[in-house]
Amino acid sequence: MNESTTNFFQDVYEVVKLIPKGRVTSYGAIAGYLGSKGKSRMVGWAMHGASGLDVPAHRVLNSKGELTGKAHFGGDRMTRLLESEGVQVKNDKVQHFKKHFWDPSVELM
Repeated sequence: MNESTTNFFQDVYEVVKLIPKGRVTSYGAIAGYLGSKGKSRMVGWAMHGASGLDVPAHRVLNSKGELTGKAHFGGDRMTRLLESEGVQVKNDKVQHFKKHFWDPSVELM
């Protein structure tokens, strides 16, 4: 990993740490906030690398509210973490996604 990627990952982690309990966001929303629209996959890679860090990666989903990163949590851990915060999940998808959506471009202004 080069220094540019490392800095991007750190920026992603700082944004993710600001997501309140009971709220979720998307890979694309984080990428857009960081001025890297189109780099949602890089945000996904950052979330994959967040294991063991104090980063609530379970709050980051795809743009449809689907738990596409759940495989990295093992079993149903991502679902359990979200539900413990009051976010209902059904068939690996957050229910009432728009209600729970946290947009860093709006919330961090």
